Amino acid sequence: MNEMALQVTDLRKSYGDLKAVDGVTFSVATGEVFGILGPNGAGKTTTVECIEGLRRPDSGEIVVLGRAFGADDPEFRRRLGIQLQSTGLYPKLTVREIMRLFTAFYDDTLETDALLDLVGLRERQNAPTAKLSGGQAQRLSLALALLNKPELVFLDEPTTGLDPQARRAIWDLVHDLRREGRTVVLTTHYMEEAEELCDRVAVMDHGHIIELGTPRELIAKYFRETAIEVDQVDGLTAEGLAALPAVGQVTEENGRFVVFSAAVPKTMSGLFDWAQAHSLELGQMVVRQATLEDVFLKITGRRIR
Repeated sequence: MNEMALQVTDLRKSYGDLKAVDGVTFSVATGEVFGILGPNGAGKTTTVECIEGLRRPDSGEIVVLGRAFGADDPEFRRRLGIQLQSTGLYPKLTVREIMRLFTAFYDDTLETDALLDLVGLRERQNAPTAKLSGGQAQRLSLALALLNKPELVFLDEPTTGLDPQARRAIWDLVHDLRREGRTVVLTTHYMEEAEELCDRVAVMDHGHIIELGTPRELIAKYFRETAIEVDQVDGLTAEGLAALPAVGQVTEENGRFVVFSAAVPKTMSGLFDWAQAHSLELGQMVVRQATLEDVFLKITGRRIR
C-alpha cells in the first residue's frame, strides 16, 4: 500500500462562526480501509462531502487517485463509489428498477443479480423502495455505490440505525471490498465498528483530527493497562477503586466502574481483600482489553453516544 488513493491537506470549511472542518490533513493508501470517527457534529460528514465534491471547501488541497479533484468532473467520478448518510430514491420504483436505472449511467457495471445477492436483496428485488426497511435501504444504497466497480468507495455512517444483523452484513461487505483491493473511506461514530473494519482511523472532534493511527497503535499509546468492569454497588466508590494496587485510572459507565489495571491479579486480590474487610458483596466483574472508546474518553473526557 505505497500509492496514495487520497491526500487531504489543511482542509477548512466554516459556516459563519462555526469551523466545521478546521485544518484537517490525512492520506489514505490504495487498498486501505480508513475510518474517520467521532461524535455527531465532529466534522466527519463535512470533511467527506468536501472530498466528494458535494461541498466547496474554503481552503485546502484534495488529491484523489493521483489528481486534484474538482466538482465538475463526470468522467473521473465514475471511478468513485459514494454512499451518503441518507439517500433519496424514487419511492415507486422497485429495487431492480433502481438498479437498472443506475446501471444506465455507466459503461461498465457489476451484474445486477450478482450485486443483489451480494447485498442480500434478491428476495426484495420487486419491492418498491418505499417499502424497504431501514437496513434494506442502506444495503441498496451500498449496492448503488458499488455498481460501477469503483476504485475508491466513500461510506458515510453506513450502519447508523441498523439492527445488529444488518450491521454485521455491512461489515462483511466492507471486508469483501478490502479483499478485492479497493480503497474505502468510512465515517462512523461506532468505535467497535472502527476497530473491526479499519486499517487506520482518524479521530475527529470539533473539526480537528486529534489522533491518527491504527486502532492497535492508538490503544497501545494511551493504555498499557487492562480494563476491569465492576458493577456499582453500595459502598463501592471510584476513590476506593483508584487506591487499589496497580490501578491507573477509574471511569464510570452505565452503572459500572471501569478500572484500568497494570497488573490484574494484584488489583483483583486487593479488591477482594478490601471487599472482605468491609463485608461488601461485589457484583459482576468482567476483564477486557482497552478499546478505541476508552481512548476517545481519555483524550476528550467523554464517550460517544
